[in-house]
Amino acid sequence: MATIVTSTRFTDEYQLYEELGKGAFSVVRRCVKKSTNQEYAAKIINTKKLSARDHQKLEREARICRLLKHPNIVRLHDSIAEEGFHYLVFDLVTGGELFEDIVAREYYSEADASQCINQILESVNHIHQHDIVHRDLKPENLLLASKMKGAAVKLADFGLAIEVQGDQQAWFGFAGTPGYLSPEVLRKDPYGKPVDIWACGVILYILLVGYPPFWDEDQHKLYQQIKAGAYDFPSPEWDTVTPEAKNLINQMLTINPAKRITAEQALKHPWVCQRSTVASMMHRQETVECLRKFNARRKLKVLSFPVHQLLGLSPVILHPAGWEYNLTQAISFLFSPFREPSSPLCLFPETFQVGPRLLLHMHSLS
Repeated sequence: MATIVTSTRFTDEYQLYEELGKGAFSVVRRCVKKSTNQEYAAKIINTKKLSARDHQKLEREARICRLLKHPNIVRLHDSIAEEGFHYLVFDLVTGGELFEDIVAREYYSEADASQCINQILESVNHIHQHDIVHRDLKPENLLLASKMKGAAVKLADFGLAIEVQGDQQAWFGFAGTPGYLSPEVLRKDPYGKPVDIWACGVILYILLVGYPPFWDEDQHKLYQQIKAGAYDFPSPEWDTVTPEAKNLINQMLTINPAKRITAEQALKHPWVCQRSTVASMMHRQETVECLRKFNARRKLKVLSFPVHQLLGLSPVILHPAGWEYNLTQAISFLFSPFREPSSPLCLFPETFQVGPRLLLHMHSLS
């Protein structure tokens, strides 16, 4: 599907400023709309570099983002196609990652975790109401609108998102980030909206204690844990977490997707909607300390990736979702300060983080 070139020129409507991020296929720059003086983030995609399949993914991603208008989602405000370039204008999100903000706080409680997951569930409920499945919910995609205290949590990166029909379950391909994949995806069973709820359960677990429910350096063992739903609430860190919080996690991390709680139901869970009386207000210092280490591992793991493994890679690297990268692109991806978070066409950039699916897949090829 070819991109339809619009009559409006981007520079007629917007003024471009400094670069915010860069990827193999695009650059992101701050821009200001001339008529309103409102700031945005403009993703400028070089469409000359895109294959026909990439063009289709771009159209799908833009189509999905145009549907979504919610205060807890990074919003697409404009889409302008010119010869050779496509401009996507998003909210300018300046608060960084939610998880990084938490470790900088002086006070963080179970009630704060409840407020965080409430906003995440609001965004997930919105996309599910529009029959969209995100497929890549993880900390890197949970951003804050600004650095102001109490800034809204924003769900970003719809590079792997798909459109479904209601409660349709089908095999849409292997996609996602290892620690957040659901059992049904790992079994290659039909799947749908419940995969996002499973990822929310993993995120909530981390929000409460600072480490994930499923973890192993061996990816095969990690996947076995997930498929078996093998997690627990060990002492002493979980002793101070309320039973209601654990109950919500259990309902999210239910192996059978048909029995898994929905986003709409989770928003009505007492621990979420009655947090002032149900969730503990005790400061969770150990959670903050563990989360700080968790954040560091996410960012530093890539630095320990052996260079000789890169040099031994095949010329074409196949991403689990089907994209292809040549070796030059892969090395550029690894050592650039910015990367595309989920795909060559991802609509919102982020600072380079550790543990992208590409790295894990390359490791399996070495």
